[in-house]
Amino acid sequence: MNTIRKYVGPRTLKTVIGAIIAVYISQKLNLAYAANSGIIVILSVQHTKKRSLDLAVMRIGSTVLALTIGAVVFSTIGFTALAFGIYLLVFIPIAVKLKFNDGIVPCSVLVTHLLSIQSVTFAALSNEMMQMLIGAGIGFVLNIYMPSLENKLDQDAYEIDQMMKTILKNMAERLRKHDLPTDESLYENLELKLKEGYDRAWKEAENRLNKKVTFYVKFMEARIVQFEILHHMKRYFNRLYATCEQTTMVAELTEYIADQFQGIGMGEEIFEVIESYRKSFKKMDLPTTREEFENRATLYEYINDLEHFLESKDTIVETLV
Repeated sequence: MNTIRKYVGPRTLKTVIGAIIAVYISQKLNLAYAANSGIIVILSVQHTKKRSLDLAVMRIGSTVLALTIGAVVFSTIGFTALAFGIYLLVFIPIAVKLKFNDGIVPCSVLVTHLLSIQSVTFAALSNEMMQMLIGAGIGFVLNIYMPSLENKLDQDAYEIDQMMKTILKNMAERLRKHDLPTDESLYENLELKLKEGYDRAWKEAENRLNKKVTFYVKFMEARIVQFEILHHMKRYFNRLYATCEQTTMVAELTEYIADQFQGIGMGEEIFEVIESYRKSFKKMDLPTTREEFENRATLYEYINDLEHFLESKDTIVETLV
């Protein structure tokens, strides 16, 4: 049973059941080319409700367009290969213009049925229209139920936060040991996890229209912006030539932020802590060498980016209120 589940997922089962039902209904209605309804179901079952609905509406619209053009062309020129070519010459550009791209192939198959039976009577046109209505309709109905991804998204959010904490801890360690190399795998793994989480959040958003879904999308967007800032901050370590009192202080600040980093809100107190570090820097003796000056300037830039790292999340989260 587990082996079957490994290769036959819920979407496959829905598609199979839908195709069977579509063909059965078409046969009961004595529609010609009844199996075509099953093919349309296969093309109509999608990953999200929104995509399924959009596709169903688009295909029904493109069917009306295709059958109308086909009927006019065949009535005027005759049921010939040339007539079918002219139909394509007219239908495809209009379909593309109307963004009916996904309906070009299945609708053209329906038009070939008219060519095969050499008829554009109301009965023939109704036969083809019914096939599309049955196939697209069943495809949409099957997609009305979509299992919730909220538990998985909660897990994604937790893992992403833990990975960001690890990167911040690693940065603090690199400040203490300036010759410590960058662990690129930390950034690569986080980037992959963010892409996976963001795609999942949008998939859930297209199935559930509520505030919590908006939260997941905004959460992922906030973390993506923060990842870009962390990635940018790597360059500072190439400019820090030695460990000194100031680097140790900034390492402590970075570690403090890592320990506080979680969820969406972190409170105003963390920005007060950052400001206190800035004030401490200003009270220290001025650098006496060019190297010390550059080192201090780099650390100051680093602190500014740390603050930007925190502010970027708050800016995005404000849109949820």
